[in-house]
Amino acid sequence: MAQRQEELLRAAVEQIEVRGVAAVRIADVASALGVSNALVLYHFSSKEKLVAAAFAYAAEGDLAHLRKILGRRTSAVRRLRTAVRWYAPTGQAKGWRLWIEGWAAALREPALREVSRDFDRRWKAELTAVMAEGAAAGEFHCADPSSAAWRLTALLDGLGVQMTSYAGSLGRATMLVWAEEALARELGLDREALTGQSA
Repeated sequence: MAQRQEELLRAAVEQIEVRGVAAVRIADVASALGVSNALVLYHFSSKEKLVAAAFAYAAEGDLAHLRKILGRRTSAVRRLRTAVRWYAPTGQAKGWRLWIEGWAAALREPALREVSRDFDRRWKAELTAVMAEGAAAGEFHCADPSSAAWRLTALLDGLGVQMTSYAGSLGRATMLVWAEEALARELGLDREALTGQSA
């Protein structure tokens, strides 16, 4: 049963990326797997519950990857730079389309709003912890890691919206420079010191 639910959630994520939250139907998810609508509804009693569960599934995958990066045995600076370079939008990443869809739908869907808020809180908490660790170890100066994580993710999310919604408006190289400059500022470093750390 768990395997079937995971298949349904993966298919729902793919269909949301292609069709958007508003347009996706139970039938689209069922058709993608060659199963009946009734089977999808057996596991998720409504489209709203399926969509919220699909976003939670995607969020857990992203958080697991972030934790893997931040859990490496290297300096906090290197871990943070690697995390920013992974999270920073490329303009082609499917994940950004998914999250932009989710943020928009969360304005009207309470269940999705809770999933999105929880994911955002946990994401910032992971970055905050590594920023606090690095500051305590004397790698850099960051007086308020929580605020720094908020500012950094706000910039990255904004760049993600720009690059995904307006393809070609900003080059990947420029976006990465801006993201690294923002990280360096939050850590009280110059960008050369930051980029001197291997990612």
